[in-house]
Amino acid sequence: MRFMIMHKNDANTEAGLPPPIELVHRMGEFIGEYASTGRFIDGAGLAGSKTRTRLVFRDGQCTAKQGPYSGENELPAATLLLKVRTREEAIGWAERYGKILGDGELELGKINEPWDIGLMPAPENPPLQMLLIDKADRASEAGGRSPQQKAAISRLKTEMTKAGVLVRSFGLQPSAKGKRLVFTNHARQVIDGPFVESKELIGGFAILELSDMDEVLELCQRYAEILGGTLEMDVRLVDPDDQQDGRSL
Repeated sequence: MRFMIMHKNDANTEAGLPPPIELVHRMGEFIGEYASTGRFIDGAGLAGSKTRTRLVFRDGQCTAKQGPYSGENELPAATLLLKVRTREEAIGWAERYGKILGDGELELGKINEPWDIGLMPAPENPPLQMLLIDKADRASEAGGRSPQQKAAISRLKTEMTKAGVLVRSFGLQPSAKGKRLVFTNHARQVIDGPFVESKELIGGFAILELSDMDEVLELCQRYAEILGGTLEMDVRLVDPDDQQDGRSL
């Protein structure tokens, strides 16, 4: 079973402060442990909201808001990792995606690269990696979008792949099958889904192949300890029928 584990944004990330190098190394070792056995599928950290763009679709119109901003409806239904030249290019693809869904909301968040957190000098003219977050709505929380929407999104993803834009994408099962973990000084509270909404911005995510929820909870306890022991996480099941690796198409 594949699970997406999302930790929420914190004040340091929102302020644009790089994580302590010790935390970076500990997280690297933690991820490496699962990567060495093939169970780490994907993951990344996101920069603060000042690097993000929120797209709201209403009555056929799209309104874009550039950060910084606070969280509103932050419950994801799917994520798409895009590799583009500019933010405007990413917004163009996101607008096409959003118009397929009708009324709703998307977010584009910049992925933290190794040079953003002090691990290496920035290369010259690197591509821009953006995470497109498709926000949940009644349809996605009820089990899925319409067949027409799914077909249109599939066609758009194929076009994005051919253009070298889509790196990979993951759909998520409804939040009724998920859990929210609230850690306070390393003490854990587990809240069962469904979740009406989440107002905390996603700070980063990891997708892992794990046996069951018990293993997920054990992993999250270790994950939380690395991140300081006081934070919120969401755990969601990845939809086995809605996963795409653009590099293999």
